[in-house]
Amino acid sequence: MKISISKANKLSGIISVSIEKKDYEGKVNEVLKNYTKTAKIPGFRKGFVPMGLVKKQYGNAVKVDQINKLLDSNLKKYIQDQKLDILGGPIPNTDNEIDWDSESINFNFEIGYTPEFKINLKPKKSIIKYEVKADKKMIDNQLKNIQSQYGKLVSKTKIDKTSEVTALFISESDEINNSNMFKVESVKPSFVKKLIGLKVGDELTENGSKIFKEALELSRSLKIELDKAKEFKNDLVIKIEEINERKLADLDQELFDKVFGKDTIKSVTEMKNKLGDDFVKQFQSQVDQKLMNDTIEYLINSTKINLPSDFLIKWMKLNSEKKISIDEAKIEYDKSEKGMKYQLIESKIIIDNNLQVNFEDLKAFTTDLIKNQMMQYGQAIPDEKELDGIIARVMSNKDEIKRLTEQLTSTRILDFFKKNFKYKLKKVSYDEYIKEAYPS
Repeated sequence: MKISISKANKLSGIISVSIEKKDYEGKVNEVLKNYTKTAKIPGFRKGFVPMGLVKKQYGNAVKVDQINKLLDSNLKKYIQDQKLDILGGPIPNTDNEIDWDSESINFNFEIGYTPEFKINLKPKKSIIKYEVKADKKMIDNQLKNIQSQYGKLVSKTKIDKTSEVTALFISESDEINNSNMFKVESVKPSFVKKLIGLKVGDELTENGSKIFKEALELSRSLKIELDKAKEFKNDLVIKIEEINERKLADLDQELFDKVFGKDTIKSVTEMKNKLGDDFVKQFQSQVDQKLMNDTIEYLINSTKINLPSDFLIKWMKLNSEKKISIDEAKIEYDKSEKGMKYQLIESKIIIDNNLQVNFEDLKAFTTDLIKNQMMQYGQAIPDEKELDGIIARVMSNKDEIKRLTEQLTSTRILDFFKKNFKYKLKKVSYDEYIKEAYPS
């Protein structure tokens, strides 16, 4: 067998393979000999089928199969030995019909080289790195929510704007008979006027679409699908079952200890600072993702990468799950081009900066994730043996391994970006961030 390579241009080349009869003849005869022992052919006992008959019936199919296996294994080995950096995989050239009976059979395979390129980490226009701070309104609202959550319900005789009402919602035609608690503040203004002053035992009728500000609240009250609630326009009978007012919990040490643990917070000022810090942590993953996306977009647009497009279009056509035309393959290529470019950029960053993830890295990362998750839910960290067992179970799942590897790789790349790009820091409130980062 002879294998050689010729470079058509910087982006593509041809691997030529010449296979002689002696390369595959021995293996073909070995397979056919086994067939004489196992083949079931009418008129012959199993194990006594003549070789001539086996060759006549199976010879060509076995020869083609063995040649293809020989091609596949040697082609892979050649690419590995020659350290060819290629995209996709070799594409067989089908321009000339193959003569399978020839003493020497020649094959040509087209390949696309991974292009060389440089990455510029110094953009002319600085990328904005947002720092989101919780504003006074956000902290005050959260403070009130905590006071409400830990407060007490006090029974009332009449409904007012601060009431929490439990009511029975009835629609015989829709087979609805469901009791649910709602806050008067969640109701549309026109329906609030009808509710104010009602007592336990009172009832009224209203069109379902005119009751709540949000369809989700109607969905909960009627116990129906959200999509159905959005379209619901039938009348409902509403019977008042219970009226309460929630008295806010006092901002004292007892509340601080319930929410944050004993003696962790000792004043309202400390509580507000803690809530502000917690908000920033909540925003961080969203802000980091925005920074990651903006940096990737810059790298794709600023990095000149000449992909072997003609080769890749043919490769996508050949490897598509369903049969597609060359024009359809071009459309798929156009959709995938940005993604392919970033894969090359990401790979170069990882290799050039030693950001690869090994088993020990992944194990340490998984351990930290599990510990943090347990602390988040108030669970005690198990002893080393039990923790190792949990980690082993997680890392025995191939899908989890893939997900965690991608997560750790993404974290390392983001850290690399933060260390190597000079971002323009911009401090904003959450509302300002949403308006700037996601303009409608």
